Amino acid sequence: MNFTYETTRLIMRIVPPAEAQDVLEFYSGDRELFERYEGEHVPQFYTREFQKENLQQEYNMACKQVHVRFYVYLKESPAHIIGTVCFHNIQKILYSSCEVGYKFSRAYHHRGYATEALEKGIDIMFSELGLHRIMAWVVLDNTPSIQLLTSLGFQFEGINRERALLHNQWVDHAQYSLISPLK
Repeated sequence: MNFTYETTRLIMRIVPPAEAQDVLEFYSGDRELFERYEGEHVPQFYTREFQKENLQQEYNMACKQVHVRFYVYLKESPAHIIGTVCFHNIQKILYSSCEVGYKFSRAYHHRGYATEALEKGIDIMFSELGLHRIMAWVVLDNTPSIQLLTSLGFQFEGINRERALLHNQWVDHAQYSLISPLK
C-alpha cells in the first residue's frame, strides 16, 4: 500500500505530523458540521499539538495497516484539505474486513469528490489489502451519506440500536456493507 494516491481530480495522502496545522484548520473550518455526527472530542482536540500527536499515531497505524486515514486534496490545490476518508478497525485474519468513515468540507459537497475518493479507497482496501468486506454506520437522518453509500453499492443490513453516544444521547445507526467483487 502506498501513502499517496491520485484519482482523476484528487490527491489522497496519509499525512505526516509536520502537517498538523493544515489538519487543524480542516477540522476547525467545519467543526459544527463534523461534530453533529461525532462523539465529543477531548478538550485539546482543536490544538496543533494534539493533531500532531494524532497524526503520528495514525501514521504508525497506517504502517501496520490497521487504520488508514487519507486526507483528500484537489489536484489544482494540493495544499488545502477538502476531506478525509478513513478505513479503521482493519482485520485481516478471519474477518478480512474494515469500517469506513468520511467527512468533507461543506464547500465541497455535491461535486462528486466524496464518491471519487471513496471509490479509490475501496479499491485499495479490496485489491491491495485483500479485504473482503467494508462496513459503514450512518446516523439515520444523514440522508446524503446514505445516498452516497448506496450509490457505491453498499447494502443496508439493519439498525444498530443506540450504537453511539452523541451529545449525551444514545443514537441509532443504520449499518451498510460492501462485499469485495474480487474472489
